[in-house]
Amino acid sequence: MGTNPVLARVHALWEGLAAVPVSFSSPEPVDVAISPAAMICPQGWVGIVVLQGRAIMTAPDSETAAALRGAVTELSVEDLVDPEVLGTVLPLAGVLGPATLAYVDEFDFRAAVSGSVSVDRLPADHPDLRRLENVAGEQESTESGLGELTSPAFTVQGRDGVVAAAGYRTWPSRTAHMSVLTAPENRGQGLARLTGSAAVAHALEAGLLPQWRARAPQSRRVAIALGFQELGSQLSVRPS
Repeated sequence: MGTNPVLARVHALWEGLAAVPVSFSSPEPVDVAISPAAMICPQGWVGIVVLQGRAIMTAPDSETAAALRGAVTELSVEDLVDPEVLGTVLPLAGVLGPATLAYVDEFDFRAAVSGSVSVDRLPADHPDLRRLENVAGEQESTESGLGELTSPAFTVQGRDGVVAAAGYRTWPSRTAHMSVLTAPENRGQGLARLTGSAAVAHALEAGLLPQWRARAPQSRRVAIALGFQELGSQLSVRPS
């Protein structure tokens, strides 16, 4: 992992989502561009993606872009995705993230061994998945993205229905954005790794590059156990 072909695919993904010409290979370590239609952040916000010591930043207007260029001169690339540090040079009214970006290919993928636990496949709109989201709560279910799957859902059943599920949403540049959710009372049993492994295997078989975006340490540990390598971070901010 971390080879040029994989990193090139990741660069192409985020450069495309910026929706304007911008590059991780620009002469300067940070490339700032004006992009009101950028898809790396909510509309009207600033999007920041750092990968392997290089960064792209999108601003909604020229005034914000000028402020970003000023901030870039005072901070390291890594500090750009630290809201506390960034806030010292750019007053912030809103923050989403940061989230770690991790990727795996077929060579580094470490499939989980299911043992006696069966992983079943369900359609993405199955009502049992909606019940799992209700059990997990709105914040966690929204962050997981389980309601946005374009793949089948890979699930583990408990006594009262699905207790863990994973799948992915197809993103541009043939990327599979992974989603994993486990019922609160069933965590710590390795179910996220089992369901996530099945979803990753399905994505790789389809020729997609699995992407694991995570903020919680537990989620990051699951990804690393499956062979994902953390290549960078993403942060969205709304300047005040």
